[in-house]
Amino acid sequence: MSEKLARIIEKIEQAEAGVLSTGMRRGLEKESLRIDAEGVLSRQPHPTALGAALTHRFITTDYSEALLEFVTPATVGVEDLLTFLTQLHQFTYRNLGAEKLWVNSMPCILHGEDSIPIAYYGESNAGRMKTVYRQGLAYRYGKLMQTISGIHFNFSLDDGFWRIYRDISGSTVPLRDFKSEAYLGLMRNFYRSDWVIPYLFGASPAVCGSFLEGRPHHLSPLGEHSFYLPYATSLRLSDLGYQSDAQATVHLSLNNLDEYTDSLVKATTESYPPYQEIGVRVDGQYRQLNDSLLQIENEYYATMRPKRVARSGERPSHALRDRGVEYIEVRSLDLDPFSPIGIDADGIRFLDLMMISCLLEPSPPMGWDEFRRVRATRSQIAEFGREPGFVLTKADGQRCSVQRCGLELIDYLEPLADCLSRYDEGYRTALSQKRRLFEDPALTPSARALDGIRDHDDTFFYFAKAQAEQIENTFKHQPFDPQFESRFQEEATSSLQRAQQMEKDDEQDFETFLNQYFGR
Repeated sequence: MSEKLARIIEKIEQAEAGVLSTGMRRGLEKESLRIDAEGVLSRQPHPTALGAALTHRFITTDYSEALLEFVTPATVGVEDLLTFLTQLHQFTYRNLGAEKLWVNSMPCILHGEDSIPIAYYGESNAGRMKTVYRQGLAYRYGKLMQTISGIHFNFSLDDGFWRIYRDISGSTVPLRDFKSEAYLGLMRNFYRSDWVIPYLFGASPAVCGSFLEGRPHHLSPLGEHSFYLPYATSLRLSDLGYQSDAQATVHLSLNNLDEYTDSLVKATTESYPPYQEIGVRVDGQYRQLNDSLLQIENEYYATMRPKRVARSGERPSHALRDRGVEYIEVRSLDLDPFSPIGIDADGIRFLDLMMISCLLEPSPPMGWDEFRRVRATRSQIAEFGREPGFVLTKADGQRCSVQRCGLELIDYLEPLADCLSRYDEGYRTALSQKRRLFEDPALTPSARALDGIRDHDDTFFYFAKAQAEQIENTFKHQPFDPQFESRFQEEATSSLQRAQQMEKDDEQDFETFLNQYFGR
């Protein structure tokens, strides 16, 4: 930890002891595919017992009807956050019948594009918009890419912290603007070090052969039905994951919120010739929402985003522009197949340390060349991160081995962990656990996953299916808190009612609804 960072933390603690610890808010969004008893992607509709995917606050779907997404509220305590996510899983498992959840980021057995059902959200205008958007993704990128799962980590600090930090910084700008500037600074610094994410959290070194159907790749065969890279950490973050050549031309500046939102608006409003060729409405049926480079803001496949909860009918870019950044979303986390809920407390606490250090350290502007460099480094770690002696190029241009750079980062974070451990001893434990992963790459989730695959006839599917069955058994034998059960049952019922009411309340036709939403 730098001397400047140490002084800032000391001043914050002097102003209000523990404000860093109590001021943090975290939320998780966790995706999991529904599979049948044979380990094949489910073709069944979203279970009615789980409520309406459009309106349920905690259980929805992502791209596919079979891709569940669990959403937690913003939570202060780490253990409270994980308890909520655990209870969501228990409720879901009790309502899946013969199905179970796939616990790996890379998908189960797929039988081609036609076997992947697009999520359905009912006949309200809002529901139709979500479905048409996904149809557009299918035309633009194909469906296979959309079956990849992960975890999003949402992070913010409350206004009590921000007032103290603004005073210490000597700033006189409005709190909203100060927060937005600081959050963007956090993002720039995080990108400069985010190669550590695939190394520490990556758990997808291999894929099922069915995922590669007709796709060019440079993976090596593993057994009869799997493919891998021997030192990969996260194929989810490689060229096989959420990547788009078209989107590579989009540069959203992280140096200024106005520049960021202006670029986002431009990408969602200006026609893009290849997508013009697809057509928007063909033979009376919508193929996509529009022919812009991005149909909506969420189509941009960034590993990190500044976010603001949008109001009904409000575009996310307008919400950011008008009311500033509310929280940061980290989108680069693989599902941990060895954790029942895909992530553990050590992982959350390590992310806390990363976010706080990136927030409080000076953050110079990031140009396009630097952004491309850090993105390239992250991709290299995703494919070769455990290779002995692998040397990476840091954001400042210096080169060093993964192990050396990683241990330097751990040493840097240690004083911050000591500070937060006054209120939560788990931070020291979390940092020690991550240190061991740099000292011995064989302990990383990706290496453990590869060992598991080799123990199952060198077959990714056999390993992943066995993990899914083991975790299913864990949840089915765990006691379920009746208060959570009642809460989730009530939410499921009320979400169905809200979805039905939205359909009844629609007075506009769908085309008028879209034109109004996009401001046309």
